[in-house]
Amino acid sequence: MSAPTDSPVQRAPLEGVRVLDLTRVLAGPWCTQLLGDLGADVVKVEAPGTGDDSRQFGQALPVDGPGRDSGFFLACNRNKRSITVDLNTASGAALIARLAAESDVLVENFKAGGLRRFGLDAASLMPANHRLIYCSVTGFGQDGPYAKRPAYDFIMQAMAGLMSSCGQPEGAPGGMPMRTGIPTTDLVAGYQATVAILGALIQRGISGQGQFIDAAMLDSSVCFNSTLAQAYLITGQPVSRQGNNNPIASPSGVFQTADGWMVVAAGNDRQFVQLCGVLGATDLPSDTRFASNMMRVQNRQALHALIEPVLQSQTTGHWLPRLSDVQVPCTRINNMAQTFADPQVQHRNLVAEVQHGSGAPLKLLRSCLNMSAHRAPLRAPPQLGADNAAVLSEWLGLDTAAVQSLFAAGAMGAPGKPADTAP
Repeated sequence: MSAPTDSPVQRAPLEGVRVLDLTRVLAGPWCTQLLGDLGADVVKVEAPGTGDDSRQFGQALPVDGPGRDSGFFLACNRNKRSITVDLNTASGAALIARLAAESDVLVENFKAGGLRRFGLDAASLMPANHRLIYCSVTGFGQDGPYAKRPAYDFIMQAMAGLMSSCGQPEGAPGGMPMRTGIPTTDLVAGYQATVAILGALIQRGISGQGQFIDAAMLDSSVCFNSTLAQAYLITGQPVSRQGNNNPIASPSGVFQTADGWMVVAAGNDRQFVQLCGVLGATDLPSDTRFASNMMRVQNRQALHALIEPVLQSQTTGHWLPRLSDVQVPCTRINNMAQTFADPQVQHRNLVAEVQHGSGAPLKLLRSCLNMSAHRAPLRAPPQLGADNAAVLSEWLGLDTAAVQSLFAAGAMGAPGKPADTAP
């Protein structure tokens, strides 16, 4: 993809920033992946033998090598390096403390207080490195009645109110709360943690001091309700499920055609008039029931009863160009195959082929951070422990004999009880 301006590619925004990544599964790794996209040197610390829990999730690359590289793991660990450390050994915990002393940012997503028993919590590490930005990603935050609870996306979607607004209306066939198809609350928590870290780096550039970041999935998820949450705060009335209908615009929803389904989103009066023209229903805009968007929302069922049969009379391919030509937002509902075959998606070059550590070719989503003066790198997610020697040499100046002594001491691979990996 070409840059939007002729600006030369400059130094990466986070070039030279060292990130010690003590995260696993999704919210934390999503955060550190974004930092890697911005050019930070992200070193992922994994349990010897098994690595990040997510390496075991679902289908994996059919390649030989240390650990396992599942599709889930590959989705949120590009642009990182991997080392193995056993936190349950004194030498392993001490190694992490040494790495933290050389870090700009540390991100972890153990349960609140979970790293204290290893001496790796913020209170233990920050005095030795006053510039350290320590970000703790947890389910419920560092304090409060739920602070010690584990959290998963499904639980958070239910607790934070998101599921109450998703699904068919109460009383409709199949009407029940629904979760989103992707782990929304994990992803938004990762994004929020990244924004906080970037802000802390800017502030450190002014003050010279690091800080602690309490990044809670609950906080991010409740705030992610956005307009629905604010509507409740104004009215005191919880929102009701609307299925695929936009609660504040009509007609704006999913409609059946002769060969499938499509979305039509006529969000204002002009678009409604244009839609009616394409449908051959030019009398509808003058109908008092549909004279304004507010009236169309109130009379949604009556409006749908009039336009749905027309849309069903022709194929999706018939309607798309005609509606697009008059600037009425619309699209077919794509599956993944159709999404990646879409001309605009292909034009944006969102998928690239890179070389996996095993030597096998790997199709990978690129970063969607499109900056004129920075092209995000695209390196395959690391194999388990692939960078042990390189990282310890670059960050701590250790030679081969010193690295081997750490292995001999059990710091980086001796069998033992794995560290607590509950989020």
